[in-house]
Amino acid sequence: MTCEDDIALVEDLLARARTAQARYASGATQVRYDRASQAAAWALLEPGRNRTLSELAVRSTGLGNVTDKITKNHRKTLGLMRDIAHVATCGVIAEDPARGITEIARPVGVIGAVVPSTNPVATPANNIINALKCGNAIVLSPSPKGAEACQRLLDYIHNEFSKACVDPDLVQMIPAPANKTRTGRLLETVDLALATGSQDNVRRAYTCGTPAIGVGTGNVPVIVDETANAEAAARLIARSKAFDNATSCSSENALVVVDELYDSFSAALRNEGCAILDSTKERHVVERLWPDGRLNPRAIARDARVLIDELELAEEVPGDTRFIAVETANAGPRHRISGEKISLVTALYRARDFADARAIVTRILDHAGAGHSVGLHTSRDERAVELGRVLPVCRIIVNQAHAIATGGSFDNGLPFSLSMGCGSWGGNSIDENLHWKHFLNITRVVRTIPPNEPSLEDVFEDYWAGCGR
Repeated sequence: MTCEDDIALVEDLLARARTAQARYASGATQVRYDRASQAAAWALLEPGRNRTLSELAVRSTGLGNVTDKITKNHRKTLGLMRDIAHVATCGVIAEDPARGITEIARPVGVIGAVVPSTNPVATPANNIINALKCGNAIVLSPSPKGAEACQRLLDYIHNEFSKACVDPDLVQMIPAPANKTRTGRLLETVDLALATGSQDNVRRAYTCGTPAIGVGTGNVPVIVDETANAEAAARLIARSKAFDNATSCSSENALVVVDELYDSFSAALRNEGCAILDSTKERHVVERLWPDGRLNPRAIARDARVLIDELELAEEVPGDTRFIAVETANAGPRHRISGEKISLVTALYRARDFADARAIVTRILDHAGAGHSVGLHTSRDERAVELGRVLPVCRIIVNQAHAIATGGSFDNGLPFSLSMGCGSWGGNSIDENLHWKHFLNITRVVRTIPPNEPSLEDVFEDYWAGCGR
C-alpha cells in the first residue's frame, strides 16, 4: 500500500468511530456507558478467553509468560472495574451550591491509543474500558508483534457488544501491519492521543499536534534499609522481579541495600531463587545484554533458562535460578547495568547507610527513570516521606512487590492502570496513574454567589508585620 492508501485507511476508521461515538453520546445515560464498559471487561475476564489471549500474547510476542499474563489480565481488569463501578461519568456529576458551580461530564470524543508489545492485551483493555465508561470511541495502534493478540481481544469485545447492543465501531484497531504512517495519521486526527511503551512512541504522540498523554521511562531502583525484614523484602522483590518475566516498566532494575543488612538480605534473595553474580561478571553480562549497544531482543522478557543461555551463564548459576542480580558500584550513562533492562536481570548495590543509598538512587535516576517510582523496604515510615520530598519520582512504593503495586493493587490506594505518568521529571503531562478522569472533559456552569473580596489587610497583614509595608 502507498502512504496515501495508509492515510485513507485510517481516515475511514476514524470516520466510522466518530459516527459511532456521536450516536453513543447522544441522549446517553450512565447505564449505557456502564453496560458497554462491562461488556468490554467481561470479554477479557471470562477465564477461557483470558487464557487464550494470554497464550496468544506470549506466542506472538515472545515476551512474558502465560501464567502471569493471565493473572495480570484478571487483576488489572477486575481492579479497574472496581475503581469505576460507582463513578459518575455521564451528565451532571457534581453540584456545589456554595460556589455556584455545576459540573457536567462530557466525552473527549475519539481516542487513539498506541499499544506496547509487552502488554498487548491488558493495556488496550484498560484503555478501552476507560474510554467507553466516559462516552468515547477508541482506535488502537498495536505493535506489530502484539497485533494478533490485540485483534483477538477486539473480536471477543465485539462478540460481547452484539449481546449488549453496543456499536462495534466504538472500538477499532489499525489492521496489521502497523506502520509509522498509519500510527502518525491516527495520532494527528483523534481528539486525544495515548502512548504507552517506547519513548519514540511517547515523543511522537507529544509532537503530533493532538492533546496527548504519554508515560515516561521505567528504571525502578529499590532501597532495602537496615531496618527492613530481610526475608520479607526478598520475597516481595522476587515475586515482583520474576512476574511476567520483568515485562513491566515497574520491575526492579536496581536493588540498593544498606551495608548492615546486605549479607542477610543477599542470603534471603538467594533463597528466593536469585543468582547473585559478583562485580567481576558485570562486563560479561553487559556485553551480552547489550551486544550492539541496544538491548538484546533474545533476552528481553524471556524465561530464566532462555536468558541464562543467552547470557552464557549456565555454568555460573544454579539450575533453579528465577532471576539474576549483578553486584556493581557503577551508575550513570556510561554504565548500562544501571539502566532499564526489561529482563530478569537487576543491578545490586551495597550502600554505606541510608543517606548513601539515597545518593546511589539519585545517580541512577539522573541517568534513567526519573519521574517514575522508587521502592523502599523499611520499618521506618518517615523515610518514605523523606524520599518523597527529595527524589524526582511520582511514587514511593513502601514494603510491596513493586511491579504489582505500582499500577494499583487491592491492598493499596492507587488506581488500577498500566500507564504510569512521570510528571515533568519524566517529560509527561500527568504525574499519576492514567485512569478514568483522563478520559473526560468537564463543562462547568458558573453562577454568581455573594461577593468574597478580601481587604489588603486580610492578605498582607502577616507580611507587613514581618517585612514592613
